[in-house]
Amino acid sequence: MSRLANKFAELKASGRKALIPFITAGDPYPEFTVPLLHEMVAAGADLIELGVPFSDPMADGPVIQRASERALSHHVGLRKVLSMAMEFRKTDQDTPLVLMGYLNPIEIMGYEDFANAVQRAEVDGVLTVDLPPEESESCVRMLRERGIDQIFLLAPNTNAERIQKMDAVGSGYLYYVSLKGVTGAGHLDTADVEEKLQLIRQNTALPVGVGFGVKDADTAKTIAAIADGVVVGSALISKIEANLDDPQRAKHEIITLLKSMRAAMDL
Repeated sequence: MSRLANKFAELKASGRKALIPFITAGDPYPEFTVPLLHEMVAAGADLIELGVPFSDPMADGPVIQRASERALSHHVGLRKVLSMAMEFRKTDQDTPLVLMGYLNPIEIMGYEDFANAVQRAEVDGVLTVDLPPEESESCVRMLRERGIDQIFLLAPNTNAERIQKMDAVGSGYLYYVSLKGVTGAGHLDTADVEEKLQLIRQNTALPVGVGFGVKDADTAKTIAAIADGVVVGSALISKIEANLDDPQRAKHEIITLLKSMRAAMDL
């Protein structure tokens, strides 16, 4: 059983839901990332999605786009992100780590070299935004051979047939994008999310994390009541952007927000 599967099994057994923070690696500077990962775990994160900076992040809103720009200005690319993951693993062998990014950097590295590098870094899962299940066979096979989960995104307009395709080739969990649009956009419609989750659960036994639109403890608690995991990204990265002249204050505000979400989800 993978580290991701183990984590979701542990959470289910204890009646808890996964708190899944997303940050962009290298934002606002490379040395900020690994200590923040450890502090997020201490604040209650169950697993972490680590964004790979990319110059054309089509699914990301302005907040995460600017985070990528800040990281890229420090020359943080895929190999550097993997080195951060290796550094994190030196003192944390328990918390699942998922790389989230786009296909272009992976194709430049090559699927096999990428899979080997992910395995060496002890990363547990890969979420490639622009890799549809129909074109994922080679990449999924190489990751699966190394015990690494491929995670897929579900959108509000994903139908039952497509959910079944993602269930067949995906593992670890599925990520439901709760809004039409990019990250950080719009208002979360809980009733709509709950209705869609019913369709998703009819077509997969994989855990389902919900993201896009989770901003505070109240929305985290609401989503935790209906999903297996709560993903928060833009709300955290906004703290970095608001405190570029004081990164330690940014870290403090991120940890405070995560602790409030954890507490609300566990009530």
